[in-house]
Amino acid sequence: MDQNTADRRSSLMVWGALAVVYVVWGSTYLGIAVTVESIPPLLSGAMRFVVAGLLLGGVVLARSGVAAFRMTRRQFLGAAVVGVLLLTFGNGMVAVSEQYISTGLAALLVASVPLWLVVFRIVVRDRPKSLTLAGVLVGFAGVAALSLGGAQAGSTFGIVVILFGSLSWSVGSFLSSRIAMPANPFAASTVEMLVGGVGLSLLGTGVGERVDLQAITGRSWAALAYLVVVGSLIGFTAFSWLLGHAPISLISTYAYVNPVVAVILGALVLSEQVTTQILVGGLVILAGVALVISTERRGRPDRGDGPSPSEPPVAARPHGRRE
Repeated sequence: MDQNTADRRSSLMVWGALAVVYVVWGSTYLGIAVTVESIPPLLSGAMRFVVAGLLLGGVVLARSGVAAFRMTRRQFLGAAVVGVLLLTFGNGMVAVSEQYISTGLAALLVASVPLWLVVFRIVVRDRPKSLTLAGVLVGFAGVAALSLGGAQAGSTFGIVVILFGSLSWSVGSFLSSRIAMPANPFAASTVEMLVGGVGLSLLGTGVGERVDLQAITGRSWAALAYLVVVGSLIGFTAFSWLLGHAPISLISTYAYVNPVVAVILGALVLSEQVTTQILVGGLVILAGVALVISTERRGRPDRGDGPSPSEPPVAARPHGRRE
């Protein structure tokens, strides 16, 4: 195989994996919406991440053995805390909110996560560039435009819940690069999924959620299986492969594409209404995020921003962290 052929093949593989991340992660909002049609939101998340965590842990054990799970108590607690922030409160609130607002609106509000990460950097006296700050202001203007119009775009309660979930996800993403974590990132993800899933189970049971197996539709079971296998495992695998084979500036484009995919799928599959306010507010948010990410890439080529709360936990950690 000559060099040109090898380069073309590598390029095709990169774009194929990127297409998987674009579509799969953008589609998880739709998957969550269909799942919660007949399964309580918090308990559905518990089912998703406990099963995904067990599957991922099994694969890690089969490939790397018990040594992959060797970690100190501090590292385990670090992964556990991140799992609760990302999944119990981050992903869990996405599922709750989608009972009240459209999947497209949810995805667009979640797109504010990279903006929150910049705010947290300011808090710890890491001074971002002027263009980064401008992007944050633009992005939050879009969030405000969508949130303040809750009566038209969706339930105010749902908007408040998903903004809380996005904030929790951002805190978890921020802390994950600054506290002790397991050396093996796949083992760390296993802990995050299992602890986050247990947290969702406790929270769901605590607020009175109950699973009625007879009431669960085949449509919801299929959506849950999709979230476990395709959303959490295949999407995660594609993203992990990309981290080692593509520039982070290219990978980070999922932050702009995922909300667009979510809006389109919500309109096509669930007949969700896409209002002018959603379009304008969403474009403003994405413009702010694009400005932040493009500016940060030029100054911090090895650093990444966390994906949305509907996605698997390992990808949420800033990729510049050294394990």
